[in-house]
Amino acid sequence: MFDWMSWTTPVAVFFACIVLMLIGMTLWELRSPTTLRKGWLPIATTRGDRLFIGLLVAAYINLAFVGLSGRLMEWLQLDVEPSVWISFAISMAVLALLMRKG
Repeated sequence: MFDWMSWTTPVAVFFACIVLMLIGMTLWELRSPTTLRKGWLPIATTRGDRLFIGLLVAAYINLAFVGLSGRLMEWLQLDVEPSVWISFAISMAVLALLMRKG
């Protein structure tokens, strides 16, 4: 069923985190309904809006890192490509920042 995708450990962890976030956000919403608030994003958002925007940004960060990892290897004169765990950590930090301050 999922043979079309390269299921590596980082990919599985990334999707598992997304599933856990969606479950957590659903439970949080049921317990404490959200209200609109204005952070540093140019629009008033709810928790769900910030999660959606953050997940999109996280996906783009990971895709950009995968696309640029070969170049990074050349530019930084590395023996092997940089680990995708780096992009995972960066994307989760950006997601947390967007959820908190966005």
